[in-house]
Amino acid sequence: MTDRPLPTIYAETRFYWDGAKKGKLLLNACKPCGDKAYFPPRPFCPTCGSRDVGVIEASGKGRLYSYIINHLPAPGYEPPFTVAVVMLDEGVKMVANILDCPADPEALELDMPLEVTFEQRGDIAVPQFKPATGGAA
Repeated sequence: MTDRPLPTIYAETRFYWDGAKKGKLLLNACKPCGDKAYFPPRPFCPTCGSRDVGVIEASGKGRLYSYIINHLPAPGYEPPFTVAVVMLDEGVKMVANILDCPADPEALELDMPLEVTFEQRGDIAVPQFKPATGGAA
């Protein structure tokens, strides 16, 4: 268990957190937009506004799009730590921490392959990312 902050779970985001608890990265997808995935979870498409949305399981693979190395204290985090923008293979950007990788520019190469991992915080699993182990993402 970690002392990191816990997310607030709303009815509209419950599917996402329930999926994470099962080791699945779930995203909303808009049916009128051709099942285009989007994030963060919400009951309407950010592109067209449609409420005709479903849920898909993402591959959990992506690439490092951008990052910062935080050197300041934060509740539950020991500096330095990496906060990253990850571009999922599904075309969705997510903000997450990079785990199992030094918070060092020498270790963090833009476009490096990443894969999802789930950090347990009590009864909640939080999607985070780590360097991919099975080849290119």
